[in-house]
Amino acid sequence: MTDSSTGAYVRSINVSTRKGTRKSPVGDEPQPVKEQWGFVNDAHAGDWHRQVSFLAHESILKAQGMGLDVKEGDFGENFTTEGIDVLSLPLGTQVQIGDELLVEISQIGKVCHTRCAIYYLAGDCIFPREGIFAVVLKGGTVRKGDPIVVVKQGDGTCSFSPAEAIAEVEAARAAGTL
Repeated sequence: MTDSSTGAYVRSINVSTRKGTRKSPVGDEPQPVKEQWGFVNDAHAGDWHRQVSFLAHESILKAQGMGLDVKEGDFGENFTTEGIDVLSLPLGTQVQIGDELLVEISQIGKVCHTRCAIYYLAGDCIFPREGIFAVVLKGGTVRKGDPIVVVKQGDGTCSFSPAEAIAEVEAARAAGTL
């Protein structure tokens, strides 16, 4: 199913049991997402501001066009999206996924202090430049194909995001290292 008003949808749901590795697509089975936690079976879930992550399928296609052998989940994202420009969503934007899940964008991009397994396996990691994170405001189940709908435009702030995390990303962008 896709959202008929925007066409944005979940192309793939991906989880992993360890951080710093590629995530595996879970297929068509519904996946439980816990409020203020994230995917119940994912290593990145927890009581912090990066409970779930998003990367546009269009970013993966761009990486493939540069010769990288990559697919959904290879950059460590929970949600591979299609039909929505995730990088244009300001902090604080609330997004509904499917009928139940509600998330708030909490960080855009990230600083990698070391090159992880994803970088060495894929040859590059686009997630620091093109991925985003969110906190789970309302849990529920989600599945591949669920519509993605922006329900509240953010103002560029998120009360869940530590100021130092946002400052680190902004400094890296300003320095041209992100």
